[in-house]
Amino acid sequence: MMKVQTINPATEENLNEYEVMSQEKVLAILDDINDAYNSWKKLSIKERAGYFTKLAEVLRNNKEKYAELMSKEMGKPVKDALGEVEKCALCCDVFVEKGEEWLADEILEADGKEHKVIYQPLGVILAVMPWNFPFWQVFRFAIPTLLAGNGGILKHASNVTGSALLIEESFREAGFPKNIFRTIIADHDTTAKVMESEHVKGVSLTGSTNAGKRIAEAAGRNLKKVVLELGGSDAFIILEDADLEIVAKNAILGRFQNNGQSCIAAKRFIVRKEIAEEFANKFADLAKKMIVGDPFDENTKLGSLVNEQALNDIDGQVKDAVSKGAKVLAGGKKISGKGYFYEPTVITNTHKDMEIVHEETFGPVAAIIEVETDEEAIQIANSSEFGLGGSVWTKDLERGKEIAKQVETGCIFVNSITKSDPRLPFGGIKESGIGRELSQYGIKEFVNVKGFNVYEHK
Repeated sequence: MMKVQTINPATEENLNEYEVMSQEKVLAILDDINDAYNSWKKLSIKERAGYFTKLAEVLRNNKEKYAELMSKEMGKPVKDALGEVEKCALCCDVFVEKGEEWLADEILEADGKEHKVIYQPLGVILAVMPWNFPFWQVFRFAIPTLLAGNGGILKHASNVTGSALLIEESFREAGFPKNIFRTIIADHDTTAKVMESEHVKGVSLTGSTNAGKRIAEAAGRNLKKVVLELGGSDAFIILEDADLEIVAKNAILGRFQNNGQSCIAAKRFIVRKEIAEEFANKFADLAKKMIVGDPFDENTKLGSLVNEQALNDIDGQVKDAVSKGAKVLAGGKKISGKGYFYEPTVITNTHKDMEIVHEETFGPVAAIIEVETDEEAIQIANSSEFGLGGSVWTKDLERGKEIAKQVETGCIFVNSITKSDPRLPFGGIKESGIGRELSQYGIKEFVNVKGFNVYEHK
């Protein structure tokens, strides 16, 4: 029997071993989810919402347990993992409060007696999820999808298998119908069979652009709806009137959150030439002060990268930049010893031919790009193949908003780091994805938008 091994990336120690499920077992689970869905869909939104109120309570009551395993499986500081669980609970709260409103019938005008749009569930939805936010990525899919009346089946990244099983357990503890949300431990062939099943009506994937293209191709062959949240190389545009003390602190959070392993982390710092050197020095000074190490030490600001490959990839991108003339102001090296740690790194003298500028950097490395005009800042921001998030920093809000409107992304922030919030739509354009998660837009991705029309019998 094939097995999955999980490893603590901060210590390189083995954590646990899990058996990969047979194809027969996975397809039997899928049948069970579909049976549960056929009852679940008959409940009112208000009835379903009651389960999510209990789920929020379960999450908060167990957050230390969940956070500990997350940190062990993927290396983030445990205090960040605690915040991740709390965010999942908040997502429950928001959708409990807003779900009925967001899925309410919409009245239309036409030539008959009654015209409206009603929103009905589709069926079982497959979630293929990544390791970097082991709980949040799953719950931001599952909460709106299940509240809308669908069933859910989770294929999580193998290195966070323990977290995947705890997520299924949290639904059981909250009293959800036994099979309305299940985790599978499956290989690629079995996952493909799940996608082909008549029970599965849609697929949500968060992952790399290449993975998204493969999933979209397979989903297209089987006429399945897809939502894809993929890579990002977010621009962090700093205008010359910005308060650099404030901006530098936010740049640290925006770039180095989650050990720098976030699709929506700021990655390209596009700075007006007038203040570029001052900003770079402030940013680098703060980066040098970050404590890197044990995720369970309360003083730690940056944990380990997820595995040795990720460590080598980010190191290779830095070496590529240096070989092409970049200047390292802070960091720039692997940290010796056990675990996959990399120094918080700030790099200047960058240009478009460097990998840290034209590729996604998934680790604690920030590239600073100088520009002379607002138009140049916009052009460089939009030169990326990605279009997930971004931010503009300025005291002049009207100027900031005008620039923000011209940046080609799924979401943009003025004077805030890019972040996901249950009340706001989240997703990308270009190579960053298709569709939206969260808010009233996300909850309507996996529903049948049905035109409902009534005429007099005459």
